Amino acid sequence: MEETRNYVRLRGTAAGEPEMSHENHGQRFYRFPFSVQRLSGQADVLHVIATGDQLKPLLPLEGRRLAVDGQLRSFNNKSGRGSKLVISVFAQTVFPTEGEDCNDIQLQGVICKPPVLRRTPLGRCISDMMLAVNRRYGRADYLPCIAWGQVAMVTGRMEVGDTLALEGRVQSRAYTKVVEGCAVERVAYEVSIMHLLEDTEL
Repeated sequence: MEETRNYVRLRGTAAGEPEMSHENHGQRFYRFPFSVQRLSGQADVLHVIATGDQLKPLLPLEGRRLAVDGQLRSFNNKSGRGSKLVISVFAQTVFPTEGEDCNDIQLQGVICKPPVLRRTPLGRCISDMMLAVNRRYGRADYLPCIAWGQVAMVTGRMEVGDTLALEGRVQSRAYTKVVEGCAVERVAYEVSIMHLLEDTEL
């Protein structure tokens, strides 16, 4: 069984033009919003980061149907503005597609905070947890995950240090936060767990 796994497959529509994200070892990386429809008709709008070389042949980007394969990454925002933990899809490949929308992720990592198990007002179980997924070179991504129902019951009993392998989707969720007495609209990004994986499924 692999000790770590981080694989995302998205099929959807670019929802805007790319903007400069950062530069690393002389390579420029750009960030753009990417919309993926759920079966319910609601859309998850995610942040995708890709190199200028990957995106140049695809410009203009907005409205273009794309396939993105890559990894889910986290970045600790120390600017003091917006969310502290920034979640993005780091694209390894980006190419045009005509296929249906798709949002699949497979992760394997280690629980790094005690899971929180709770119930909705209607009595449905929810479990929240943080998964640490190692990269090469000693770094790790810290990815918030949420589970429902029976999967929530299982994950809610897990402990820090336990290995968790899962399949699900990357979702965006709007919420309101009160900042200095004012209600501010924010968006959270998390992995919605569909089911847990055994070693034979990875």
